[in-house]
Amino acid sequence: MLFTHDTLAAIASGEVDLAFRRWLRPAVRTGTALRTAIGVVTVGEVTAVPESAVSDRDARRAGYGTRAELLAALRPGGDRTLYRVGVRLTGEDPRAALREDTCLSDAELAEIAAALGRMDAHGGRGPWTTATLDLIGAHPAVRAADLAARLDRDTPRFKADVRKLKEHGLTESLGTGYRLSPRGRLLLDHLTAGPGHEEQDPGGA
Repeated sequence: MLFTHDTLAAIASGEVDLAFRRWLRPAVRTGTALRTAIGVVTVGEVTAVPESAVSDRDARRAGYGTRAELLAALRPGGDRTLYRVGVRLTGEDPRAALREDTCLSDAELAEIAAALGRMDAHGGRGPWTTATLDLIGAHPAVRAADLAARLDRDTPRFKADVRKLKEHGLTESLGTGYRLSPRGRLLLDHLTAGPGHEEQDPGGA
C-alpha cells in the first residue's frame, strides 16, 4: 500500500487518517505496519464499502477536497471492491536509526558485506549489491527508471533491489531517487577499499 509524499506529510500532521483503495482482495489488514518515509504507518479498520457510503468528510480525511475528487482518483475496475482503510503514524521507521549508525567495527562491516555477498549469490546476477550502491552513490536524487537503465535492469526489479539494501540501512529514498545513508557510504568505502576493486563509473558514463 503506497502513499504519495504529500499524503504521508498529511498523515504525519494528522490531517489524513483515512485511505480508500479498490482491490480484488484487501492488500492490508488491521494492525499491518507499513514502513514509510515518515515512519511506521499502522493500518486501522479495513472495511468494504459501497461508493454511496463515501462522504465529502471521508474524502477530506483522505486528503481530497470532495467525494467526487476521491472517487475519480481511485483505480477503476468493476471487478474490484472499494475499501475504507484507517491509517495513522505510530512510530519511527527502525531503519532510520540504522542508517545513521556508523559506529561499526571491521568485523561488523565484514558481516554486512557477507550478507550482501549472500544476496549476490542468490540473485544469479553477479555482484549486483555493490554495483547498485556504487550507482546510487555516484548519482543521488536520480529517477529510479534512469538508474535502472544504467544497469540494464527493469525498473520494478531495480526498485525491489534497492528495498533490499534499505533493509540493511544502506540507502534512503528521496522525493526523486535515492541516496546512500551514512551507513551505506561507510560500507561502500569499506568494500571499495578491498583488494582488486577498481574505481569506475557504474553507469558507464
